[in-house]
Amino acid sequence: MRLLRYEEDGCLTVISFDDNAIPQYAILSHTWGADAEEVTFADLAEGGGKHKSGYKKIRFCGEQAHQDGLQYFWVDTCCIDKSDKAELSSAIQSMFRWYQNATKCYVYLSDVSARKRKLDDMLTQFTWEPAFRSSRWFTRGWTLQELLAPSIVEFFSQEWERLGDKISLKSLVNKVTGIPYRALDGAPLSQFSVDERLRWKGDRQTKREEDAWYSLSGIFDVEIAPAYSEGAVSAFKRLKDEIDKLEICIRDIRHTDPRYDKKRIEDTKGGLLADSYRWVLDNTTFQQWQQDPHSRLLWVKGDPGKGKTMLFCGLVNELQSLMPRNALLSYFFCQATDSRINSATGVIRGLLYMLVDQQPSLMSHIRRKYDHAGKALFEDANAWVALSEIFTSMMQDKGLKTTYLVVDALDECVVDLPNLLDLIVRTTTLSPRIKWLVSSRNESHIEEKLKSVGDQAKLSLELMQNAEQVARAVDAYIDHKLSCLESLGEADLRKQVRDELHRKANGTFLWVALVMQELEKPESWDPLAVVMEAPAGLYQLYDRMMEQIQRLSARNVNICQSLLCTTAVAYRPLYLAEMGSLCRSAGQAIMVAETVRKIVVMCGSFLTVRDGQVYLVHQSAKDYLSDKMRAAALPSQSEMHYNLFARSLELLSSTLKRDMYDLVELGFSIDEVRTPYSDPLATARYSCVYWIDHLYESKLKPLGSSVGGLQAADVVDGFLRKKYLYWLEGLSLCRSVGNGVVSMTKLWSLVQEMCDQDRLAQLVQDAWRFIMYHKGAIEGYPLQTYASALLFSPTGSLIRQLFQHEEPEAIRIRPALSDEWSACLQTLEGHSDIVSFVAFSHDSTRLASASSDRTVKVWDASSGACLQTLEGHSSAVTSVAFSHDSTRLASASHDRTVKVWDASSGACLQTLKDHSETVSSVAFSHDSTRLASASWDRTLASASSDRTIKVWDASSGVCLQTLEGHSHYVSFVAFSRDSMRLASASHDRTVKVWDASSGACLQTLKGHSDTVSSVAFSHDSTRLASASWDRTVKVWDASSGACLQTLDVGKALYDLSFDPTSSRLYTEIGNIDIQSLKVSNMINIAESAHPLYVGTGFSSDGIWSQHAGNNVLWVPSEYRPSHSCVKGSVVGVGTGSGRVWFCSIDL
Repeated sequence: MRLLRYEEDGCLTVISFDDNAIPQYAILSHTWGADAEEVTFADLAEGGGKHKSGYKKIRFCGEQAHQDGLQYFWVDTCCIDKSDKAELSSAIQSMFRWYQNATKCYVYLSDVSARKRKLDDMLTQFTWEPAFRSSRWFTRGWTLQELLAPSIVEFFSQEWERLGDKISLKSLVNKVTGIPYRALDGAPLSQFSVDERLRWKGDRQTKREEDAWYSLSGIFDVEIAPAYSEGAVSAFKRLKDEIDKLEICIRDIRHTDPRYDKKRIEDTKGGLLADSYRWVLDNTTFQQWQQDPHSRLLWVKGDPGKGKTMLFCGLVNELQSLMPRNALLSYFFCQATDSRINSATGVIRGLLYMLVDQQPSLMSHIRRKYDHAGKALFEDANAWVALSEIFTSMMQDKGLKTTYLVVDALDECVVDLPNLLDLIVRTTTLSPRIKWLVSSRNESHIEEKLKSVGDQAKLSLELMQNAEQVARAVDAYIDHKLSCLESLGEADLRKQVRDELHRKANGTFLWVALVMQELEKPESWDPLAVVMEAPAGLYQLYDRMMEQIQRLSARNVNICQSLLCTTAVAYRPLYLAEMGSLCRSAGQAIMVAETVRKIVVMCGSFLTVRDGQVYLVHQSAKDYLSDKMRAAALPSQSEMHYNLFARSLELLSSTLKRDMYDLVELGFSIDEVRTPYSDPLATARYSCVYWIDHLYESKLKPLGSSVGGLQAADVVDGFLRKKYLYWLEGLSLCRSVGNGVVSMTKLWSLVQEMCDQDRLAQLVQDAWRFIMYHKGAIEGYPLQTYASALLFSPTGSLIRQLFQHEEPEAIRIRPALSDEWSACLQTLEGHSDIVSFVAFSHDSTRLASASSDRTVKVWDASSGACLQTLEGHSSAVTSVAFSHDSTRLASASHDRTVKVWDASSGACLQTLKDHSETVSSVAFSHDSTRLASASWDRTLASASSDRTIKVWDASSGVCLQTLEGHSHYVSFVAFSRDSMRLASASHDRTVKVWDASSGACLQTLKGHSDTVSSVAFSHDSTRLASASWDRTVKVWDASSGACLQTLDVGKALYDLSFDPTSSRLYTEIGNIDIQSLKVSNMINIAESAHPLYVGTGFSSDGIWSQHAGNNVLWVPSEYRPSHSCVKGSVVGVGTGSGRVWFCSIDL
């Protein structure tokens, strides 16, 4: 980055700084005058420019910066070398960040005067507000980001008098721009919707049409490299694509929102009492951590029930009000009883989500890996490795603001805690801007990991001075809770209860909370007796609560114990409906939610219900119940795990079926799925995700050596054979396919230890391969379980055979897949390199494929058998074409030749050598007498890199004409149906129409913004279609050259042709209905439209096989086309691996 500075002698110098050494600086925002009057980088480099009117702005900016104590300042006109395109591109992408990082931004309003003027013989202050409202500055595109990005924006008149800043003038600015006060006050722009931010643009104008959208990239925290001449439509599309990618990435990383977890915890515990945590704000250890830049970690530790979690809830609130306005606060609350938030990976995902939500520019660290791996980056076996690397990289970001990272209850991070502790310690040394605040119980393994940070970084709640503060906070909590208790009407009684609670509480919030729950029950009519009978210790209180349960009827004791043990071993809090389906005896009906709620009440204060989910009141309650289960006072953990496994499969067997949400359409996206009001999975969601985990933890290993193990093996075998596919659909609807992959891996490892279970082992292995291979399709599109997943599985797959009846009858894949699973499924014998082009013969019986392996192969379009391999080219083959009578085949190559083959015998009839560069395309005339080739030599009839098109006699091989006129490579040629005209496509972004006899250029069609890749005449020769790398197809009037329609097809196409009626356009991804395009009505059409596809085809990204433009069959990555072609209901596909396959869809 270059900055300006005035030296002592008054000279203006330009100084370059590395990104990590940029000093504080001011920045100028203004509107440009005439280009010739603005001071450029070249002017300053040559020591000139002072005579230009624009120099006044620079001088004023420098003087104002000096007055504000800033030595450096930045002005766009002269700090960017606009003659260097690479530098200009980088500057445009950095502009928002430069304004954002500026200490102050000065807005110079050249059309707003603050002078006094004489009015009615009196000297009166001129009101500048009307001129301010109508200032040109508010109409320009780039000034929007210059208003929003800096934290301090000051407005100056044309006399350089200060008018105010964006805070003092925000009412005026709001009226002019419609931008909300919150945004002007500096709220993160990510808090405003995409549509709202787009509305802020209004009618702002830019000199170059593309800048209207480039100037918004920083406001949406995305980067798009400028590509001037692409047009405004393309620039907007690229901006929107990047915004969509950003939103999807943020959605995928969000496993939970810690802000909602915090609110839930506060509500569950009865609300946050300020007096219970404010004491810590005056604690010297806390203050040192907060104020000392060298103190980067504070560990708050204490015994169970000491109020650490509520203390941290309060501290988060306080930090939000105490920290600098532009600082970041990211926090996470661990809970061992909830699998979403009890792992190191979950903690980092939560912290990253909050960080990028506040400073989206940090997304670049995630996107570098996410763009390659997708959502699996956050969920697969390597998630911790990837996420910790991303987190470390983010902490070293030079643009990272002061960041507070808060993690509560490290001891409840039960998965990979050592890794998390190592990361915390390691990142404390990365940057002085990072501060960690963590809490846990007094556990030695945590102390061992954190000892390197020193004793000064510990705040123990058991230390005498801190224990006294905690005790006073507990007293305040007692007073608060008693003030809400209506049964304590008499002052003496209230004092007695209060004194007894103070005496027994021992500085433990949880003990008070549990006793207060007893006091709030209707049967507690004698509050003093309840408090007197309550034992002083937390575990002693749990013992008393358990004794009260034992006094219930035998039936109620059993159901309460079942509820408690189920809650203790469950991997997440269960919803009432789920608990009612799992916590029941054999043959007993499923309990309704209200029945479960009543049983929760009978369980004393161990459990609580919040938002329809059953929670243990505290981690210490789970520890207590686990101890009782180990001591056989309650059913053992392994027994409970097995019971939950058995009940889960029983429930799933009666619930799962095909299309449980009535989606119907095979291509229905999970993002569009809405849970029905009467959810078939309401009682089975937990079971769907965790049944294998409970089997794994039931300690029946090896399963085959016990009666229980054999019984479990039979149950699993039966379930997989009857319900496996429906279970996968259920996982997709539960958005838990990733969990299913991990679970099937567990099941496979479990089955491998079993004795005499070869049949089950084969089934589980096949089921594991099935979900591993088809995870992407099933995860995104639930009903692709029955389409893509079945059709692209080996014919010998046990799962495919068991569920063959679910395969869609209307879709067929040829040739048949191999019998066995393999890393690469069946490849047709033939190509050893990329398949670059495929084409059907005109009688639809054969398919030809061109490959970089220097060969052409001809395939039987029905059986998929390879009929011929044509060898002769000395370099990659780029294109193939059948003659219209299907008797000859032409091929073009990088070896600069065109070969004509006998389509029946495979004999090479001719080799045409007249191009000086790669031949990229070939085409036969419709009477099959002439052949055209396009080349990079810019000639036509063969299209070539030498910028020419050559017209050949198809019989003698004599070059009849060389057509010149394109200014860049010629990429494609096509004859009109009557063979009278020839069209050529070029990298120069134009289409030329030539007289095939005279060689005269009849028309040059302009409109594409990138290389034109293909052209085709309609059968009646009245229209011409062209495809381009700008991802559009244009239909032209062949006589007038008028553009009739622009179709946004989403990719560059290379194969265009019209049907005989000229009402449809054939492309390699599908057939487009264009019969509605009437010449008389379409001449003035300028905007692009989405094509109306008919019949079978491919999506523009190659991921879907479609019918009538609707997604039908998700295509695995190794089957996706490098080139494709469509005939009727059949799609022929050539892939990068050399595989050629066909898909027919008859709907």
